[in-house]
Amino acid sequence: MPDASLRVLIYDENHLRASILEEGLREAGLDQIAVVAELGGIVARIAEFDPQVIFLDLANPNRDRLESMLQVSRAISRPIAVFVDESDSDTIDAAVEAGVSAYIVDGLKKERVRSILDITISRFNAFNRLKSELDEVRTELADRKIVDQAKLLLMKRRRITEDEAYALLRRTAMSKNCRIPEVAESIVMAADLFPEETP
Repeated sequence: MPDASLRVLIYDENHLRASILEEGLREAGLDQIAVVAELGGIVARIAEFDPQVIFLDLANPNRDRLESMLQVSRAISRPIAVFVDESDSDTIDAAVEAGVSAYIVDGLKKERVRSILDITISRFNAFNRLKSELDEVRTELADRKIVDQAKLLLMKRRRITEDEAYALLRRTAMSKNCRIPEVAESIVMAADLFPEETP
């Protein structure tokens, strides 16, 4: 059962279709629902209402309209479900690339709204976890690379072993109360600014 305090924004230019989604959400126990019928006001309404989930009912979107909506989804980090009557693989790819959590083809039935809401939130959270893990791995790789560069510079300029170079980085980081990659980065930057003179 979704949290009753969950705020959901519905974008739909068709009042009847919007009312189907709204009714389905109310039957799921939600009462904080905003409906936007005009594309021009959607960004301001999102900022004002601060929804936790967004339903975009696009029916049969043309390319420009779809791209406008996908720009909205790229700009905000929220679970987004897009409802369309029919689609093709290029459109689905573009929607996924833009960060849409659920892409529902021919699924505008109030009985399905609650399960669509649940899966939209679940997929959004799963994607965010994966993204966070990927960001961590990238940071670790970047850190390792800069530390290796700094160690090589220290080994060459001070004529010390790799273990001694790492110990020096660690001691410096502890004395300056910062991370080893930060010290390594300053060493590499300093080496770029003051290259070793060749005899």
